[in-house]
Amino acid sequence: MTLQPPESGHAPGLGKSDASVLRVALALNATMFVVGLGAGIIADSLGLVADSLDMLADAGAYGLSLAAIGRPIHFKTRVARISGILLLVLGAGVLTDAIRRSAGGSDPDSGIIIVIALASLVVNAFVIRQLTRFRRGEVHLRAAWLFTRADVVANLGVICAGLIVMVTGSAVPDLIAGVAIGLYVMNEARGILRAT
Repeated sequence: MTLQPPESGHAPGLGKSDASVLRVALALNATMFVVGLGAGIIADSLGLVADSLDMLADAGAYGLSLAAIGRPIHFKTRVARISGILLLVLGAGVLTDAIRRSAGGSDPDSGIIIVIALASLVVNAFVIRQLTRFRRGEVHLRAAWLFTRADVVANLGVICAGLIVMVTGSAVPDLIAGVAIGLYVMNEARGILRAT
């Protein structure tokens, strides 16, 4: 994720309506992280667990944008670095879990996968609509919009994986979706750390 600090010593202020949009996006993504993680554990789905981490990554991006208001660059850089390290660890955890599931087997519940991924898709579609105003904004705000747009693709991927699991009874599509999203989260983390 490219979260580059602004050139001045302080992050430019956001308007009240912009900050309000980011707070709503943060709350929705944090909620879907908890829901998705819980559902992923219950449904034995790596795809849902990884998708929930993607929601956590976005919540972190929105929180970072809010925290940067009126703060010096070094504060934003420190928070971004901590977020990047956390996401890197979480992404590596997903890949490790994929290896464990491949060796020990898993039995993902396709119904739960599809329902929760659809809920995540609805949330991301709402958020991306709200964040459209940031498409041409500061780099870190533009990145938040771009990655939310990418989340829609990830949600569609998990839904497709759930449908294939339903039809075939194979856990492989769920594992593939989980690994793909885990790699994406790690790539986001790498981008954050490279920018800090």
